Amino acid sequence: MNTDALEPFLEEQRGSRNRLYSLLGRLPPRNRAIAAETVFTEERDGYRLEKLKLDLNGIEPVPAYLLLPKKAKQGREKPPVILYHHSHGGFYGVGKEELLTPAPYLQPRGYGEELTERGYAVLAIDSWVFGERSGRSESSVFKEMLWHGRSMLGMMLYDAIRAVDYVASRPEVDAGKIGTVGMSMGSTMAWWLGALDTRIKAVADICCLTDYQALIADGGLDRHGLYYYIPDLLTHFTASQINALIAPRPRLSLAGNLDRLTPAEGLDRIDRELSAVYASIGAPDAWKLLRYDVAHEETAEMREEVLAFFDRTL
Repeated sequence: MNTDALEPFLEEQRGSRNRLYSLLGRLPPRNRAIAAETVFTEERDGYRLEKLKLDLNGIEPVPAYLLLPKKAKQGREKPPVILYHHSHGGFYGVGKEELLTPAPYLQPRGYGEELTERGYAVLAIDSWVFGERSGRSESSVFKEMLWHGRSMLGMMLYDAIRAVDYVASRPEVDAGKIGTVGMSMGSTMAWWLGALDTRIKAVADICCLTDYQALIADGGLDRHGLYYYIPDLLTHFTASQINALIAPRPRLSLAGNLDRLTPAEGLDRIDRELSAVYASIGAPDAWKLLRYDVAHEETAEMREEVLAFFDRTL
C-alpha cells in the first residue's frame, strides 16, 4: 500500500464521509444511550441464538438476532462479527428471519448457519417496516419521515450504525474484526454502512451495486423501493464516490449481468472507477467485482466467494 498517498486520501475521505452523512437528514443523536433486552436465548447446533429488543433510535424498538458460535475460529479467543442485512423483495414480514430462513433468491442454507459454522458471530436487525417492525406501508413511513426532514435510508443506516455500536460493546466478540454483507436491499445497506463507518473492516455485497446515472438512463427508477432515494444525493455523490469511501478496506461485490437492478453499463463504470481509486493508493487487490450470467439471485459460486472473502480478511 502506498503510505505516502494514503494519509491525504484518508483526510479527504473524512470530509466526504461527514458530507454524505449530513445528506441523510435529521437523524437522532449519534451518541444517545443504547438499551438492550434479551427476549430469549436458545441453544442450537453450533451456535447460541439470542433474540434481542434494542433501543437504538429512541423512536421504536429494533428486534434483532445475535448468533454466537460455540467454536471460535482457529487461533482466536473471540469470534469476528458479521453484520447481516436482510433483503427487501416485498417480503415485509420476514426481515431478520432471512438470516435463518433464506429468501428464494438466496442459497438454501442460511447465512447464520454458514457463518457460525466458520466461527463468526452474526448480528441481524429488522429494518424499518420489515419483520417485527412491519405493519405500516413503506410509502407511509417514507412520507412521514420526509415531513420530519429525515430520509428512510438515512434512518435505516442510523439503526445499522448503532447496531455496530451495540455489537462492538459485547464482550464475547472481537470488536476489531467486523464485516458486513447483504443481498439486494441488504447489499445497498452493506456498502453504504461500509462507506459511513470505518469500524467495518470488510464489505461484501450481492446483487445491488447500482450506478445511479445508469439506472436513470435505463428507465429503472421504479425497480428500487422508495427507501432507496435521498434528496439531493446526485448533486454531491455518484455510487462510485460513495463506494470509494470504503477504500483501502477490502471490498467484494458480486453481480448478475442480467440483473435489471444493476444495469451492466453502470457496473462497468463502477468497476473502472473503483479499480482506479484502489490502484492509486497501492491496494489494487482489495477491490474485486465478480460478475455472473444470472439475474437477481445468489449462486453457489457467489456464496463460496463471500465466505472465502471473510476468511481472508477477518
